[in-house]
Amino acid sequence: MKAYLGIDVGSVTTKLVALDDHYNVLASLYLRTRGKPIEVVQQGLRDLTRPLDGTAVEIVGVGATGSGRYLAGVVVGADVIKNEITAHAVATSHFVPGVQTIIEIGGQDSKIIILRDGVAVEFGMNTVCAAGTGAFLDQQAARLNMSIEDVGPMALQSKTPVRFAGRCTVFAESDMIHKQQMGHRVEDILYGLCQAMARNYLNNVGLGKETREPVAFQGGVAFNKGMIRAFEEALEMPVHVPPHHEVMGAIGAVMLAREAMRRARHASKGLPSAT
Repeated sequence: MKAYLGIDVGSVTTKLVALDDHYNVLASLYLRTRGKPIEVVQQGLRDLTRPLDGTAVEIVGVGATGSGRYLAGVVVGADVIKNEITAHAVATSHFVPGVQTIIEIGGQDSKIIILRDGVAVEFGMNTVCAAGTGAFLDQQAARLNMSIEDVGPMALQSKTPVRFAGRCTVFAESDMIHKQQMGHRVEDILYGLCQAMARNYLNNVGLGKETREPVAFQGGVAFNKGMIRAFEEALEMPVHVPPHHEVMGAIGAVMLAREAMRRARHASKGLPSAT
């Protein structure tokens, strides 16, 4: 079985995906980077290139993206190395035709991409403050002795969400403790945190950006249905979560690699460190 491989190495997670010639996802992995990007990429390659449905996998093209894209590109012999803005824009346009706004939130960074007529014309990134990233929710879930996977479903049960003031994660934590001591319900605190995170993102990363429909929401935080609702309320428009949203950057890297190879008409460099 022939497949194209995409790798997106981020500060917190590493995403790998194998696609067929029609961009159908054959297999994907969402791994914690753990400060060991080379080791995680190599392990991911071993797992992803194992036989699928009993059929051997032959990698015929490789693309790399993410903050660790250059390192990953060397490890896998990537045919194309592209920034995550381009990769996300290309992949999202494929899954959400006509998309004009992309909200992408990962573990330690977040970004907004503005597209017009299928072209990325503007973007914003937040790589300093944790208040608009997945790390913020991870920290608060841990403080409440909860799994991050339980935050979304519980947040949706909220009837009277708590209002959190300020944009800083430090002040939000202090405020959350105060709200707990006042006796507010956990679900109301959680949805209040989702609303605060959506506001922080739009007021920071999205500042000065014109948000238009369709809006796509992707990255690991898009698993949280409480965040989806919070963004829809804040934007007053529907928010679409595309399939495979957690590996969208890796999918974009595949699409860019395949197109580059098609134009150049050359074979893949191969996977020197896949075994």
